[in-house]
Amino acid sequence: MSEALNVAEIFGEDVFNDTVMQERLPKKVYKDLKKTIEEGKELDLATADVIAHEMKEWAIEKGATHYTHWFQPLTGVTAEKHDSFISAPLPSGKVLMSFSGKELIKGEPDASSFPSGGLRATFEARGYTAWDCTSPAFVRKDAAGATLCIPTAFCSYTGEALDQKTPLLRSMEAINVQALRLIRLFGNTTAKKVTPSVGAEQEYFLVDAKKFRERKDLIYAGRTLFGAMPPKGQELDDHYFGTLRQRIAGFMKDVNIELWKVGVSSKTQHNEVAPAQHELAPIYAEANVAVDHNHLVMQTLKRVAGQHGMKCLLHEKPFAGVNGSGKHNNWSLVTDEGKNLMDPGKTPHENIQFLLVLTCILKAVNEHADLLRESAADPGNDHRLGADEAPPAIISVFLGEQLEDVMEQLIMTGEATHSLKGGKLETGVSTLPNLAKDATDRNRTSPFAFTGNKFEFRMVGSRDSIAGPNVVLNTIVAEAFADACDVLESADDFEMAVHDLIKKYATENYRIVFNGNGYSEEWVKEAERRGLPNIPSMVESIPALTTDKNVAMFERFNVFTRTELESRVEIKFESYSKAMNIEARTMIDMASKQFVPAFIKYTRELADTVNAVKEAGADASVQLDILNEVTEYLAETKRTLEKLKEVTAQACTMEEGEAQARYYHFHVVPAMEALRAPVDALEMIVDKEAWPMPSYGDLIFEV
Repeated sequence: MSEALNVAEIFGEDVFNDTVMQERLPKKVYKDLKKTIEEGKELDLATADVIAHEMKEWAIEKGATHYTHWFQPLTGVTAEKHDSFISAPLPSGKVLMSFSGKELIKGEPDASSFPSGGLRATFEARGYTAWDCTSPAFVRKDAAGATLCIPTAFCSYTGEALDQKTPLLRSMEAINVQALRLIRLFGNTTAKKVTPSVGAEQEYFLVDAKKFRERKDLIYAGRTLFGAMPPKGQELDDHYFGTLRQRIAGFMKDVNIELWKVGVSSKTQHNEVAPAQHELAPIYAEANVAVDHNHLVMQTLKRVAGQHGMKCLLHEKPFAGVNGSGKHNNWSLVTDEGKNLMDPGKTPHENIQFLLVLTCILKAVNEHADLLRESAADPGNDHRLGADEAPPAIISVFLGEQLEDVMEQLIMTGEATHSLKGGKLETGVSTLPNLAKDATDRNRTSPFAFTGNKFEFRMVGSRDSIAGPNVVLNTIVAEAFADACDVLESADDFEMAVHDLIKKYATENYRIVFNGNGYSEEWVKEAERRGLPNIPSMVESIPALTTDKNVAMFERFNVFTRTELESRVEIKFESYSKAMNIEARTMIDMASKQFVPAFIKYTRELADTVNAVKEAGADASVQLDILNEVTEYLAETKRTLEKLKEVTAQACTMEEGEAQARYYHFHVVPAMEALRAPVDALEMIVDKEAWPMPSYGDLIFEV
């Protein structure tokens, strides 16, 4: 029998956290480091040397031989370069283990080898990683041994942000300044900091590794580019919250242990709606730490899956016909005194500060819906959003009955006098207790939903970094807070001014509020009537980054410069084109080398069967009908394959940028769908033994 696991003992054991720092650092050094973390005070090199030495000694005790600056370039994944702790050999032949403050604070990866959108030329290679001490260092243990991982920002030699972390930290500073202005107006003089708090739910699929390796589309594209639905999908809803299979339970146990050791508070795990789909959710953390933790979650899911003979698929839509995977980004604002600015209390109509915060958020989302939509855009999400399994591509805000009623009171009369109560939920069973019922239901079709004391941004894709969406949320709300404070700080009568402003914001931005069914066609029409943007694809969303309005906002709060935004536009168009090119070429390769030869062989065998039956004097009409049907689909496969080759070749001749990305979206993607149709139809006809790769049923039901 295995030894009982004590989570409290192992949690954070591989993290250079506050407890470890207090134990190992001299008091003055510890105080200086805490000032840097909490107030942004710059560390001097002598202090950094002491921290580096103790961090090295601690890491070596954990078995570490190397350290790495762990950063988030604009590739969508993390990057790292490992250096050992050994210094130059001594005359005795031994080596010293060293790690300096300079090595801790700054690294120098090659900036020209990462996406820069023109910020760096190929011959201009210098870039810097800078230690982000607000996110604790940790030791990661894997096949490479133990490595000290130091979370860092990544910027160019000329100072532009080349990563996800730098803009996130800038946006956190922006919303901190503006939120402090706002709460000061309501008499809070003691809070020193307001921080975005984030919890990212992570959905994923697990498939058998052997079957994964038999499918080129999964290997190259991360999703199935061909595949017919099996007889059973998710119709019975029996997988959702179902009992975990033993293989999956063992995997989840090991994932939790690995995450707990590096300080990720993995809390919830369960089967999701689609077969072979699952979810993991952590406890909330400061936005910066939450982003780092989510990258650790994704990396750990993949690594541990391999140890269990499985592959973890993080693509937003790995299988057509069943639910895709998202990443719900739960976002709130919390003071260093523990006060959640989004907590409405029991009587939200009387909570004036909350109502101002709420209406500012409505204003932010209404005015920058295009930007929020773009923050959740990636090629995989194009297959997921608006597919009756995820929020629509139209941004709206769900408030629930209680807050919607308060808003309507404000708009109609200028004053809210009551709040709807939750009441009791009677179960009708004498042995069960009656339950306290919330004042409002939830809405799973809303992209941006208020859920008690936070907003849940449900559009984010499962493999995406949550840094981008949180940069946008922090900045647009900082702008709304700043605008409100500009008005209120100059008001002669604060009480009157704040009530007027809440009513004004509620009235002007109420069009963004929608509590109904976001999947319905009626909502699409209603959203158009309201003037809300409906941006269906990644390609169509990218230009939002560089509209004059959005550039002005980002520059106002020093989150992005126009140059940095233009570089990201270029990178996003290029990455979309490259992703679609890989998918198209993979389909061409699979169709040419696997499907067409398999179909030809099958038709030859069918033809031989037809002839044999005829020679025997029997009726061959059934065999002949099947032969004709397969032959027709084979001809359609060949025709659509040639068309896909043609448009893909044309796309490759175009200059990289928006025009090429749009060509891929509007010409290559439809050609891919046209090729898939006859192949998927043939899968329902061709003998299972003749099919050249594992089917959907093999992949999602045999894990």
